[in-house]
Amino acid sequence: MTTADRRLTEPARAPVAPRPTERGPDRAGRGGRRTARSGRRRRRAVALLYLLPALLPYTLFAVLPLLHTAYLSFFDWDGVTLPSFVGLDNYRRIGTDPQLRAAAWHAGALILFFSVLPICVGLVAAAIVSRRAGRRGTGLVRTVLFLPQVIPLVAVGILWRWVYAEDGILNQGLRAVGLGGFADAWLGSFTWALPAVGLIGTWVVSGLCMVLFLSGTQRIDQEIYEAARMDGAGPVREFWSITVPLLRPEFAVALSITVIAALSSFDLIYITTGGGPGNSTVVPGILIYRLAFGGGAVGVASALAIVLTAVISVAVLVINRLSREAP
Repeated sequence: MTTADRRLTEPARAPVAPRPTERGPDRAGRGGRRTARSGRRRRRAVALLYLLPALLPYTLFAVLPLLHTAYLSFFDWDGVTLPSFVGLDNYRRIGTDPQLRAAAWHAGALILFFSVLPICVGLVAAAIVSRRAGRRGTGLVRTVLFLPQVIPLVAVGILWRWVYAEDGILNQGLRAVGLGGFADAWLGSFTWALPAVGLIGTWVVSGLCMVLFLSGTQRIDQEIYEAARMDGAGPVREFWSITVPLLRPEFAVALSITVIAALSSFDLIYITTGGGPGNSTVVPGILIYRLAFGGGAVGVASALAIVLTAVISVAVLVINRLSREAP
């Protein structure tokens, strides 16, 4: 049989598809990753475009002044003449000056009045208001408690100066009930000036804490409370075993806001006592103002401002970290 006859009698073979090269899937994967990365870049670019209207003024009025303050903290400058570079001397002065240490101590003491007491008062008020939700007068009580938060602190300071005056409402009330011996010039007392200012802060911030905790209680499932009542839990046990543990995010927010308010306090103290009597109510904010605009020590004031910013930032970071790690 010839070769031609053999070819005619053999069955036709199916065409064999070419084998894909080993680099084909790898190329496809790389192309997919490139597409995903380009998509992410496009979304980030769009997000930045939406953020630009807020980022520009924030950069101009917050970031750049902060960087300029950090730059001035390395110079000895009175605000008029040419500055001279002193390196870290301004920061060393902050650690050794007793007046600066006293200001830091006063700011730490204000945390009790601006943070601890308002959180306690706001938590109790939120628990009471939430249990009376829907009853007559509850909305009015909530509005009255939150009202101090929306009043400018300058107006609050002027109002409480009248209250604490020698012939103010507080002393008149004490005399009216036969306790005139306890009447005092509260804002002029070396002993009571700082607690008097701190109680103003408690009055201002408590309403904000109450609103934060009220918003937290509204997201708690009511079935949890019903199950606790079926097990015989009373209002106090519900409060400590259910409400307080489930308000951990609100605690972190309230603590962050109030600690910032305590450490950066300026306007309230400036209006009520101006840092006096003597230096009994001096806080870092007041001291920065005195050094920069009254003492001709812009470099030291800038260094103190940078240290205060760092302390506040670290405090907020620690609070947030502890709130996440808490069981």
